[in-house]
Amino acid sequence: MSSSARLNITREEAAQRAAALTVDAYEVSLDLTHGPERFRTASTVTFAASEDAVGTHTWIDFVASQAPEVTLNGERVAVEDYDGARLPIGPLAAQNTLVVEGLGDYSNTGEGLHRFVDPVDQEVYLYTQFEVPDSRRMFAVFEQPDLKAAFRFTVTAPAHWAVVSNQPEASRRGLGVVENEDQLSGVDAAVWEFVPTPRISSYITALVAGPYAAVHSELTSADGRTIPLGVYCRASLVEHLDADNVFELTRQGFEFFEAQYGHPYPFEKYDQLFVPEFNAGAMENAGCVTFLESYVFRGTVPEAMVERRAITILHELAHMWFGDLVTMRWWNDLWLNESFAEFMSTLAAAENTRYTGSWTTFSSMEKNWAYRQDQLSSTHPIKAQIRDLDDVLVNFDGITYAKGASVLRQLVAWVGQENFMAGVRAYIAKHAWSNTELPDLMSELEAASGRDLSEWTRVWLETSGVNTLRTEVETDEAGVITALRLRQSAPDGSPSAPGDDVLRPHRLAVGFYDVDEATGRLTRTERFELDVAGEVTEVAEAAGRRRPALILPNDDDLAYAKLRLDEASWEAASTRLQDVDSSLARTLLWGAAWDAVRDGEASAAWFADLILANIGHEQDSSVVQTLLRQLATSLGQYLPEEQSTAARAAVADRLWGLVAGAEDGSDSQLQFVKAFALHARTAAQLDRLAGVVDGTHTVPGLDLTTDLRWELLTALVAAGRAGEAEIAAAEREDATATGALAAIQARAAVPTAEAKQAAWDRVMAGELSNTEQRQALIGFARAHEPALLAPFADAYFECVEAMWDSRSHEMAETAAVLGYPAAQVSEETAQRATALSEKTAGTRAGLSRVLAEGRDETVRALAARGHAAAHVHEVSASA
Repeated sequence: MSSSARLNITREEAAQRAAALTVDAYEVSLDLTHGPERFRTASTVTFAASEDAVGTHTWIDFVASQAPEVTLNGERVAVEDYDGARLPIGPLAAQNTLVVEGLGDYSNTGEGLHRFVDPVDQEVYLYTQFEVPDSRRMFAVFEQPDLKAAFRFTVTAPAHWAVVSNQPEASRRGLGVVENEDQLSGVDAAVWEFVPTPRISSYITALVAGPYAAVHSELTSADGRTIPLGVYCRASLVEHLDADNVFELTRQGFEFFEAQYGHPYPFEKYDQLFVPEFNAGAMENAGCVTFLESYVFRGTVPEAMVERRAITILHELAHMWFGDLVTMRWWNDLWLNESFAEFMSTLAAAENTRYTGSWTTFSSMEKNWAYRQDQLSSTHPIKAQIRDLDDVLVNFDGITYAKGASVLRQLVAWVGQENFMAGVRAYIAKHAWSNTELPDLMSELEAASGRDLSEWTRVWLETSGVNTLRTEVETDEAGVITALRLRQSAPDGSPSAPGDDVLRPHRLAVGFYDVDEATGRLTRTERFELDVAGEVTEVAEAAGRRRPALILPNDDDLAYAKLRLDEASWEAASTRLQDVDSSLARTLLWGAAWDAVRDGEASAAWFADLILANIGHEQDSSVVQTLLRQLATSLGQYLPEEQSTAARAAVADRLWGLVAGAEDGSDSQLQFVKAFALHARTAAQLDRLAGVVDGTHTVPGLDLTTDLRWELLTALVAAGRAGEAEIAAAEREDATATGALAAIQARAAVPTAEAKQAAWDRVMAGELSNTEQRQALIGFARAHEPALLAPFADAYFECVEAMWDSRSHEMAETAAVLGYPAAQVSEETAQRATALSEKTAGTRAGLSRVLAEGRDETVRALAARGHAAAHVHEVSASA
C-alpha cells in the first residue's frame, strides 16, 4: 500500500464517523526531552457514541513509525492491525474515555511537528503544521474538521525554551534535571500547562517550542477585553524582527474585522510566530499563527514583499472568525475558507491600512494566478468535489484562493458591500463555534440582499474556466459612438480554453480614458456601471458620446474575465501605457497584454519591449515585481531559442539602463538590479555584475544586503563566472541557516554536468529537508543552456513515480513540480508528460495532476514560440 493510500480518509468515512461520535475533549501530554528523533505523546479523549454506534467499532488517527499503547474505557485495545495511520477502537459505549500513549516522530518536511536545529547556536526549534490532516502526527485525534472539541495541552520541554500554544499558559513549573533512556545527558526541564481551548477543529491546534525570542504588546478588543499580543522568531534573527510593524497591522486588522464581522475577537490571546523551514506563507492556528520565516527581513527587500507580509498578516487574522470560529464541515468548502480570507485581507488593507492600492496588487498578483490556474487542464469549479484527503491536498491552488476571492469581489459588486457584510454578520452570529456548508452562508446573503443567488452560485461556483470580454465599438464619421457593446465568450473545453461552456453574469464598469491637455495623462472621463449577461450586452449610456482614446472594459476590476480591447483602444494603450494615470487601470492593461502573449496572439519579444518601455514609470512595487517575473517567463519559455539569446542580451542592457535611471536607493532600483542579474549573459554584463558584488562598481543608494549578495553571486555562478571558492567564502561570512540554504542553491546552479548530477542525486536520495530540497531544485533549474538539463528529463520521467510513493505529500509534490523538465520545451516532453499523467490518473491523482499541468505549460510555450517565430520582433537594445 502506498503512503498516500494508507493516510487517506474519504468524505464518506468522515461523514459516517461524525454521525457516530460527539467529541468532548482532548487532554494531550507531550514530552519533548527525548532526543532528536521522537517525542512522547499521550492523548486522553472523552467522547460519546450515538445510540446506533454503541457496540460498534471505529478508528482514531495517529501517524507514527511505532505502534502506541491504547486503552478504551479501562480495557487494553490490541494494536496488531495498526497500519501506521489508523488505530481501530471498540466496542464503543455511550460515553467513552480513550487513552493513546506512544512515541511520535519529529519531521523535517514541514508537516506535523517539525524539528529544526539553528546552525548559529545549535539550538532546537519546533513548530507544528497541521492543515490538512497532520495533527495526527503529534497526537491521537479524530482528524476531520467537523469533530470539534476542547483541547488542553501539557508540555514538558527544556526549561530555557518558550512554549506557545493556542491558549495562554495556565501554569509553568520547573522539574530540574531529568534523565530518560533516549537522552544521553540530563535536561533541565519544565512543564507548561495551557488553558483548554474553546471547541475548535484539530487542524488549527498548534504548538511552537524552542528558545524563540519574543516581543509582547496588547490591545483592547471590541468587548473591552485586553488581548495579549506576541511576536516571536529565532534568537539569531531577533535583531531583524520588525515587531512594531506587525503590531500596527494587527491592531488595524482587529479594528476592521471586529467592526465588519460584528463579533469580538473569539480567542484569549494573539501570538504570531515566524518559524524556520515553513512550507506555506502562514497558518491560521487559533491564537497562535505561524508564518514563513522569510518574512523576517534581514535587510532591504522590495516593498512588494513588505506588502505581501501585511496582506498575509491580515489574511490569517481574518481566519480567526471565518474558518476558526465558524468552520467548514468538510474540505469541499476549503475554497470558501481561503477565498474569504483572501478577499477580506485585501479589503482590510485597502480600507484600514496604508496599503490603499491593495486592489491593484490583488489584480496584478492574485488574479494573474487565478487566470493561469483556470486555463490549465486541471481547472475545476471553485466548489470542488473533494472525495478524500488526496483531493484536498492538491486543491490548495489558484482556484481555491485567487479565483474564489475574485468571484467574492464580483459577488460584493453584485449584491452591494453593505448587504454582503450584513449577511456575513448574520452567518457568524448564527454559526459561531460550529461547522457549516456553503448554503448556510448563501442563505444569509440572500436574506440580506434580497437577491436570489441560486443561479449565481451555479454558474460561478459550480462551473470552471474563465470567460473573455471583448469590446466592440461603432462610430460615425464625426467620431461619435453609435454603438458600444461587450461580447462575452465562454471557455470551450478545448486544451487551449479548458472549462465549462457557460456565459456568466457580471457586474462591472466600462471606463472612458482621454488625454488631459493640462497633464498629458490618459485620465478617466466617464464610467458606466452595468450588468453584463449573455453573449452581447449593449452599453447604452455610451451612445451619442465622442469616442475617447481608450475604452477599458472591467474598469476597477470588479469582474473576473479576460479582456480584449478594441483595436483603437489597444493602440492607444500600447503606445501610451505609462500615461494612464490610474495604477489599477494600467494593471488591467498589462494583464490584457500578458494574456495575449500567453494565448499565442502576441509576441513575447514585443511584450518584453512593452515592459522595458514603461516599467520605469510604475510606482507600485508589486506590479513591477509581477512584470519582471512575466519578463523572465517570456524570455525563458515563450521565445524560440534562436531568438532568446539576442533578446536576453538586449533586455539586460536595457534593465541596466533602468537601474541607472531609477532614483538612488529606490524600490525600483533594487528590483531592476535583481532582474539584471537574472538576465545578464554577455561578458560586459557579467563584468558589471561581478563589479557590483565585489564592490568595484558602485550603484548609488543600493543596499547590498547579505541576501542580495547571495542572489547576485548565484547569478554569477550560473553564468560560470564564480564557483566553489566564492560560494564557500560567502557561506563562511553568512554562517546562518539562510546562508546555508543560499549555498545549496548556488552549488546546484554551477553550470557543469557534475554539479547538476550531484544536486539531482541529493534530491532523489531524500536526504534533504523541505527547504533544502526546494533550494536545491531552484538552483538546479538555473541553466543558461537548456542542453545542460536535457539528460535529466529521462531521469525525471523514470523515477518520479517511485519518488511520489516514498515521500510525504509535501516533499513529493515539491520535487515533482520543481523537477519537471520545463526547460525542455518540445513535443516529446509534452507527449511523455501526457502519457505518464494518463498512466497515473487512477492510482496517483496528485502526481497525474502535476504532470498534466507541466504538460499544459509546455504546450502553451510551444504555441507562444510558434507565434514568435512567425512574427519576429527584435527587442531594442536601448530605450
